Amino acid sequence: MLKQNHYKTIIISDVHLGTNTSKAKELVRFLKTNTCDKLILNGDIIDGWRLKKSGKWKKKHTRFFKVLVKMMGEFNTEVIYIRGNHDDFLDNMMPFTIGNLSIRKDYIHKSFGKNYYVVHGDIFDNITTNLRWLAKLGDIGYTFLLWMNKVYNNRRVKRGLPYYSLSQEIKQRVKTAVSYISSFEQELVNLAKQKNCQGVICGHIHHPDIREYGNITYYNSGDWIESLTALVEHYNGNWEILYYNNLIKEEITPLSNQLKNIEFVIPKLPQIKLA
Repeated sequence: MLKQNHYKTIIISDVHLGTNTSKAKELVRFLKTNTCDKLILNGDIIDGWRLKKSGKWKKKHTRFFKVLVKMMGEFNTEVIYIRGNHDDFLDNMMPFTIGNLSIRKDYIHKSFGKNYYVVHGDIFDNITTNLRWLAKLGDIGYTFLLWMNKVYNNRRVKRGLPYYSLSQEIKQRVKTAVSYISSFEQELVNLAKQKNCQGVICGHIHHPDIREYGNITYYNSGDWIESLTALVEHYNGNWEILYYNNLIKEEITPLSNQLKNIEFVIPKLPQIKLA
């Protein structure tokens, strides 16, 4: 069982519910043990693009929303859903507010005297905004890469090797990808300045990060396809990226240490004399 924690704010993005690659089960487990006063769903939570074609809605996807309802009821959690490019079907509903739930295009998070501009980030992606057909073609390629990644890692597991992300490695090595991420971050930082904010919080590129750009801090909450990350705000105003896989390791390590210290005593069996 994961350690129970309560934060001021939790931000997650790019869950892509409705796809086979979505780690909804892991996210549900994370939210059951990591609660908050405010939960910001920063875009691409539901993958409307995939659901229109070959996607499939599963029980674990429904459980995610059940956890949200439970958080709103038990902890009075305020839930803010920011529209992303894959859940652009929400355009006709915005802005929408009912109880503790609101659906918006963007949001300014105010905390400890600072303003943080929260937006999914696709507004600065010329491909997704101007060439939707090309974006969807790229989405098909990314899905294929994730399938290859799954096959590759299944073989690594059999060989006793740790998980290795092909797509993350490509983002880190391909110059065009590195250049894209850098310009993406800079554009969002410039927008934060225009909004008179001290920070900008986004998702979209599936690349968790906290980076300083002068007097503006850039935050990216990552994704729940490969990174399995959440951006959390502590009650002292500090921000941190939590990695689900690291939390699991922290839980497993003490248990394995306990098992090492357990002495197994095999009782002596009574001697049986044959007549």
